[in-house]
Amino acid sequence: MSRTSRRAVTRRPSAPLAPEAPKRSRLSRTVRALGQIAMGAAMVGAGTAHLTVAREEFQAQVPDWFPADPDAVVLVSGVAEIALGSLMLTVWKQPARSRVGKLLALFFVVIFPGNVAQFLEAKDGFGLDTDAKRLARLPFQAVLIAWALFTTKRPKG
Repeated sequence: MSRTSRRAVTRRPSAPLAPEAPKRSRLSRTVRALGQIAMGAAMVGAGTAHLTVAREEFQAQVPDWFPADPDAVVLVSGVAEIALGSLMLTVWKQPARSRVGKLLALFFVVIFPGNVAQFLEAKDGFGLDTDAKRLARLPFQAVLIAWALFTTKRPKG
């Protein structure tokens, strides 16, 4: 073998290629972003309804045993929902984004007793006019908690 043929066979190590983000990862980011936007918009809408058109129906979810005026509770929770929804729509950088999701999830946990009270006290509201409908609504709170956490969690890695 001649020297030229050896040089042709010898290869220099090439620089490692930057790994391309898998399509699944990009899809996941897109799904999370859209989910976060949808949740934020829904929270702003629900909060606005607390303060305006659905105020009485939201009062039905305030437990009879709760030591505060139901209208005041609805007003405060409406303002909180608007604030949390606005944060969901505007906070995109980590770690603040995941903190917003955790705060929203905590909010859903805190208001859950109102949903339980609506079932136990057989209070009608938002079309939940039977025990079966009120009971069927309760597990949905877990979906909202998971949604808030999933759409805002930090990416792995």
